[in-house]
Amino acid sequence: MDKLAVLGCGVVGSGVVELFAKNQALIEKRCGKKLQMAYILDLRDFPDRPYADLLVKNIDPILADPDVTVVAECMGGVEPAFTFVKACLEAGKSVSTSNKELVAEKGDILLQTAKAHNVNFFFEASVGGAIPIIRPLHKCLAANDFSAIAGILNGTTNFILNQMIKENMDFSTALALAQEKGYAEKDPTADVDGHDACRKICILSSLAFGKHVYPDRVHTKGIREVTLRDVELCSRLGYAIKLIARVQRLDNGKILPTVMPMAVEEDDLLSHVNGVYNAVMVRGDGISKAMFYGRGAGKFPTASAVLGDMIEQVQLDHTIPSLTWENAGNSDFLEDLTAFTAERYIRTTAADEMLLKEVFGALKENSVYTEEDETVCIVSRPMNEADVEAAAKTLTQKGVTLLAQYPVLVD
Repeated sequence: MDKLAVLGCGVVGSGVVELFAKNQALIEKRCGKKLQMAYILDLRDFPDRPYADLLVKNIDPILADPDVTVVAECMGGVEPAFTFVKACLEAGKSVSTSNKELVAEKGDILLQTAKAHNVNFFFEASVGGAIPIIRPLHKCLAANDFSAIAGILNGTTNFILNQMIKENMDFSTALALAQEKGYAEKDPTADVDGHDACRKICILSSLAFGKHVYPDRVHTKGIREVTLRDVELCSRLGYAIKLIARVQRLDNGKILPTVMPMAVEEDDLLSHVNGVYNAVMVRGDGISKAMFYGRGAGKFPTASAVLGDMIEQVQLDHTIPSLTWENAGNSDFLEDLTAFTAERYIRTTAADEMLLKEVFGALKENSVYTEEDETVCIVSRPMNEADVEAAAKTLTQKGVTLLAQYPVLVD
């Protein structure tokens, strides 16, 4: 009989315990082994819960029990999660985690530690909640040479933007509603400033392109500055503003990961991903384009992904070689934002169309829209960041102010 342990009994950890108890017979049938939930590590007491007798307050009993073969880490944060997970791997125990911060910051180390001890470090639940994306990238799509990944990877921001688009709410009102519904934390910084999506695109970039991408090297901009005016005007031009996490391999072989609000054309599937749902679009030379869609968070959706990893782990007696990436030792394989080129949604104060064509070159057909207050919106030719800065400077010299700009997504 294989014993299981869970580190952390918060939302996701308790979900793992409860979903296992509910479906234990089915899980055992599918993995072909008898399983026992043996330990739950948490500093808190839960006397009224049916698993109270499984609680331990330090990791030593878990590390010392040779029958514990698989551990779920659901604590969150880097420490003490990193120390505990590394100790479990060194003790010959495979680990499944939902902790995107841990994987984004320490994934290269933990994957190498797992390999050195012939066990596995799995993290399907760290990106997209219940959406299967990690396993497809390194298994189902392993024959592909990937060129780009783009997605809506944060349900909180997607809910807020959806409320702005559909319900005509401003950012603050939509954020308050998200907090009321439990979609946003009391401190929503990680979500609305893009840090959560950044960690997730780091994980996907590392796996798809084979070298560890650290969050502090990714240009990240959240949605705090998105206004209801731009949401409305973008919609009139046939676009929806979404927080897009994206990585692209450029012609020079480097990759460029970014997180930022982008204007997504209405005929793009990503523009129709609403509410707290997530979606990931993958481009590869064999598949052309494939999209993965589903609930990106939540107690049981995330617990389902954690348990899916655990079920696979109890059936294995070796390290999965395809689930890996290397620590490159430097960031030479990353391109910076100066190389980012895209069409732009542009909003300016009153300006003559001829002036806009002079500054931005050829404008996209049917892309010029003038508001009653003479605010002008256009969709420009492809521009990089230096082009946008130069255009803003030229407009200022002509007495026109660039009020807002969003890159247009080309997935």
